[in-house]
Amino acid sequence: MILYPAIDLKDGQAVRLFKGEMEKATVFNDDPAAQAMEFVEAGCEWLHLVDLNGAFAGEPVNAAPVEAILERTKTPAQLGGGIRDMATIERWLSKGLARVILGTVAVENPALVREAAKAFPGQVAVGIDARQGRVATKGWAEETDVLATDLARSFEDAGVAAIIYTDINRDGAMQGPNIEETAALAHAVSIPVIASGGVSSIDDLKALKSCGAPLNGAISGRALYDGAIDLKEALAVMKA
Repeated sequence: MILYPAIDLKDGQAVRLFKGEMEKATVFNDDPAAQAMEFVEAGCEWLHLVDLNGAFAGEPVNAAPVEAILERTKTPAQLGGGIRDMATIERWLSKGLARVILGTVAVENPALVREAAKAFPGQVAVGIDARQGRVATKGWAEETDVLATDLARSFEDAGVAAIIYTDINRDGAMQGPNIEETAALAHAVSIPVIASGGVSSIDDLKALKSCGAPLNGAISGRALYDGAIDLKEALAVMKA
């Protein structure tokens, strides 16, 4: 399993939210590129980037810090937030991003996901963010009646590289991931699933590894910044 350290970007800074609420943001680093290098130097194989402002605005807002990260490190990075048209997808991939994450458009314009996955094999992931199993969009501000599992299954034949499943109520809350829901989703589809939301200890990572589902990896943010998870130890656990 791969551990994806998260760098969430708000107003040019690396922050973490509490349960997806923008007004409950904690700033952890005002130099996101330096934060990325800390993670890379500790040995991470991937970076997980989120343009929080972009998720609400519907277009990239924190492009400058993302570009700075891509310039500073050659470690593969995936980015979500405000990526809602083909031109934006093409622009990010041309700048060296390894993978784009499509969330809101996966619900509102699934044809774009299919088109992008076909045009850029292995470089398009779907972000499914849910509360009580139902998908939320537009920076988690709008809730839908779409079930996370149904949305994931709808892309089974689209060629997407991964599904990033976030339990919003666990995100940033340091309460542990929703292992049961994540495992159920991973069993429901053949697409690789990445767990996100609430990963707050080495034990959480071990539990995800041993949950019986073929998870691709897990994303962790606040626990790495707070020191609740030692990144080098976590990377060793994930590779074991």
